[in-house]
Amino acid sequence: MKVYEELVARGLIAQVTNEEEIRDMVNNGKATFYIGFDPTADSLHVGHFMALCLMKRLQMAGNKPIALVGGGTAMIGDPSGRTDLRQMMTPETIQHNVDCFKKQMSRFIDFSDGKAILVNNADWLMDLNYIEVLRDVGAHFSVNRMLSAECYKQRMEKGLSFLEFNYMIMQSYDFYKLFQDYGCNMQFGGDDQWSNMLGGTELIRRKLGKDAHAMTITLLLNSEGKKMGKTAKGAVWLDPEKTSPFEFYQYWRNVDDSDVLKCIRMLTFLPLEEIDKMESWEGAQLNEAKEILAFELTKLVHGEEEAAKAKESARALFSSGNAAEMPTVELSAEDLEDGSIGILNMLTKSGMVPSNSEARRAVQQGGVAVDGEKITDIHATVTEAQLSGDGLVLKKGKKNFRRMILK
Repeated sequence: MKVYEELVARGLIAQVTNEEEIRDMVNNGKATFYIGFDPTADSLHVGHFMALCLMKRLQMAGNKPIALVGGGTAMIGDPSGRTDLRQMMTPETIQHNVDCFKKQMSRFIDFSDGKAILVNNADWLMDLNYIEVLRDVGAHFSVNRMLSAECYKQRMEKGLSFLEFNYMIMQSYDFYKLFQDYGCNMQFGGDDQWSNMLGGTELIRRKLGKDAHAMTITLLLNSEGKKMGKTAKGAVWLDPEKTSPFEFYQYWRNVDDSDVLKCIRMLTFLPLEEIDKMESWEGAQLNEAKEILAFELTKLVHGEEEAAKAKESARALFSSGNAAEMPTVELSAEDLEDGSIGILNMLTKSGMVPSNSEARRAVQQGGVAVDGEKITDIHATVTEAQLSGDGLVLKKGKKNFRRMILK
């Protein structure tokens, strides 16, 4: 199976323009394509996973990826999928985030010898002047068409700033610049970006003539990928300092039964023939499928050694309530009172809840366990002896675990 057909079979392609030509370019390694990344944090998260895996697949087939980091468009903010104005970031913060992104992207994309490049749209957007944008770019956009785009319609009632209104123009200009300066002939993005991407394709044709070739493909990033990793509280980051390899593994190990094969198909590099055989799996076999998913993705992000450690720790956790490599929180003697610590206090010390009231709610709802034993009494305590040696495993909900030890 050729790469374009494989992308379709894995459920990655949502919409395309000029499908036959796109298929030919992708399958024959003739695509120089870009995907944009908005540097609003200092780490990529699992919502970026699908795009990164796609870039890796296409590069393996001989195509050239351009990772576009939106250092310039981040100064404006994308209104797509948002209900309010994004908080402004300083240029220094944006540059720090850009540097962090490239380090993480290198796990997926080979940037050596010009096989892929990373560019920052601040390099051209920051040099534009207002009159130049109005005359050379703005003249090619219809306000009526822009307002009909879903990304703007969703915000009209709550208020769309003029600043954000320009985002489509800036993103379209990105594709125009990449087309001219880097020979970029294809763009990929989530289905929430469709209007912005079509704007870029149209801008190229209007400025350079109808014969200018620029292709557009959207993925199921909004409905699937972005659901996987929202950048709100509890996001699952690719940076091990933010989300440890064990926590990362556990996130995928605990996906819903209905999503596990979809994730394996979209995100792993396992052969489709092997995945097809899992379609009939149920019961305990679905847990095996989740382990396969968790191991493959943890290996991709953190390396095989860390993936193996996380897998071993997770199995130990489920079999005996113990795990060697899970996140560890050290308590001191000052945290104890009369040789013990209350369950509510320990939960807040673990960092899994922000306050005693949240800890109380978690216990009362039956979501807390110590070494596999459910705790239902908000006045329960843990003794110094329990915290000594290897400590104990504190669990909140289905996915949050901490090893608590007394240093």
